[in-house]
Amino acid sequence: MALDFQTRPSLIAYVTCGDPNIRTTRDIVLAALASGADAVELGVPFSDPLADGTVIQRASERALKNGTTLQDVLQVAQQVRKESDKGLIVFSYLNPVLQFGLQRFCEAAADAGVDGTLITDLPVEEAGDYLRHMRKHDLNTVFLAAPTSTEERLRRIAEASRGFIYAVARTGVTGAHDRVGVDARLLVQRLRRHTDLPIAVGFGISTPQQVRAVGRFADAAVVGSAIVQAVERCARPRRAPAAVAKLVAALAARSR
Repeated sequence: MALDFQTRPSLIAYVTCGDPNIRTTRDIVLAALASGADAVELGVPFSDPLADGTVIQRASERALKNGTTLQDVLQVAQQVRKESDKGLIVFSYLNPVLQFGLQRFCEAAADAGVDGTLITDLPVEEAGDYLRHMRKHDLNTVFLAAPTSTEERLRRIAEASRGFIYAVARTGVTGAHDRVGVDARLLVQRLRRHTDLPIAVGFGISTPQQVRAVGRFADAAVVGSAIVQAVERCARPRRAPAAVAKLVAALAARSR
């Protein structure tokens, strides 16, 4: 995986692909990587994003109206890979991947230079076929761990994960919040009993102060809604990469 986690905390930026349009998405991703993000999660728009808050839901709606597909997301990855060797993670719900075809998806992701995938609604208990195809193509499998997960489930998540584990900072949906709760710290401590993999904390991380706070107990911070909202607030699509670059630079400065 291109994300090496040498900086603590590393910064992972989430981008909804296709918002405001797929061409601008490429420029947004490159701007984020150039401004200090160590990796980018390429969000695949989905019609029923149950794990996402209102900001990312609106972005998904706009992207779907633009006709954005999983194939488009993989093409963005391929374009970005030509200019950057930093981490690229496809962040998707399971349905778009199944519609695309699991084997075909893994082949296409590997060809595009993607480092791995996070399927947000795929339980580790039902991931057998997914893991086999991903391993065949040397792709990392990132799973979500929640504060409500049992020790047995954390163990299974640790065994199935490659690259890093995504620790959900709190229960509920994505979205910016005022502070990082104790649940996140406790979850990371519990995960450390089961794995030596890097652990990234996300859901609700939106400020430089929160990124710095995460760095006290985890390897990486994931910022999503704040970045998507920065895009949303741009009256003109061409201004979005600069807006994202400014935000990411501020977040990365406090993570160094």
